[in-house]
Amino acid sequence: MKLHRSLLVFGLIGASIVFLTESVRAGHGKANAHQSVSDKRDGQHDFDFLVGSWKFHLKRLERRLAGSTEWMEFDGTTVCRQVLDGRAQVEEMNVDNAEKHIHIQGLALRLYNPGSHQWSIYWANAADGVLEQTPMVGQFSNGRGEFYNQQVYEGRAVYARFVWSGVSTNSPHFEQAFSADGGKTWETNWITDQAREKP
Repeated sequence: MKLHRSLLVFGLIGASIVFLTESVRAGHGKANAHQSVSDKRDGQHDFDFLVGSWKFHLKRLERRLAGSTEWMEFDGTTVCRQVLDGRAQVEEMNVDNAEKHIHIQGLALRLYNPGSHQWSIYWANAADGVLEQTPMVGQFSNGRGEFYNQQVYEGRAVYARFVWSGVSTNSPHFEQAFSADGGKTWETNWITDQAREKP
């Protein structure tokens, strides 16, 4: 009887030690996860450089993912303003191609997630009046912003990439690229350069 009681006591002690060990490990895991999120830099002001009015030059590849080397060029303006106390931006673009009489009017909506420290970028074209459902998501690092999503282009699943550079200059540079091979190679199809309009 004493032997059974001793085994029972040792069994309970062992179970308690295992439970305590697993609890501590779980606690450390949560702490590490929380620390990794907390250590991320606050990127809420990363798009502040775009606020205001700009002269805008756009180069657009005529045919995407078809080996095209012909580009169309547009000129116009963009106006960007902050909303939601700086945690979001709304930007309106108006550009024209005088030669082919093509007008593009679009709107970019950028939303900052303070939990993930990332931006989500949505696009809407006035031609169809539809806000894209899948945003480009990413962040800035060392003055370069990269944003990605997966979308369908002309029936093909592709990866899309936005890259912002030159953000500390008076002429920020932007490129959009598509990849049809899972990100192994990229084809740039949209390039913009802008200059701040004088007050």
